[in-house]
Amino acid sequence: MKKFAVILCGCGTLDGSEIHESVMTLLAIDRNGGSYDIFAPNDNQYHVINHVTKAPMEETRNMLVEAARIARGNIRPLEACRVEDYDALVFPGGNGSAKNLFTYALQGPACSVREDVADLIRAFHAAGKPVGALCIAPVMLAKVLEDITVTIGQDPTTSEHVALMGARHEKTEQGGVTVDEQNLIFTTPCYMLPARISDIADCADNLVKAMMRYL
Repeated sequence: MKKFAVILCGCGTLDGSEIHESVMTLLAIDRNGGSYDIFAPNDNQYHVINHVTKAPMEETRNMLVEAARIARGNIRPLEACRVEDYDALVFPGGNGSAKNLFTYALQGPACSVREDVADLIRAFHAAGKPVGALCIAPVMLAKVLEDITVTIGQDPTTSEHVALMGARHEKTEQGGVTVDEQNLIFTTPCYMLPARISDIADCADNLVKAMMRYL
């Protein structure tokens, strides 16, 4: 059974991991014969957003504690994720991931990536193990790795930023997966394109199926 490490960063699309993408990724791994462990940084989120009003809230939340809601408590701190224990690495997206794991939502193409996250991505890539990313998370891979091909769907500004980071962008329709065979990078657009929850399920399933073919 192939084992995936899934990296979350909270619970909620505006300030943490996108819940639909996270759950559908876990479901896709399970339905395609894999297993997974879930990890998140044991640090505070960049901020907390009221998902009804979309306004910031005057409180502090921890990424690991909040992501445990999605994981039903079965989660470990990011530092416990070791490349030798897993066959593949996956990052669900969400606007919150582009604040917590990397800072694209705040700084655009001049963004930075958490050092521990960047190190983990590089370790899996160096080991020749597949790395997958959904929604906005492919931008993070473009920032960390050199000369890769990814998709975020069709948004012209974001795809231009991907190119500025030194990566190639491939336009995709909803449900599509870009496979960079040379680098074993797998990406899919999810909510970067208009989507229903069934589209997210298709994206996650297609992504995991594509990764499984290289395991």
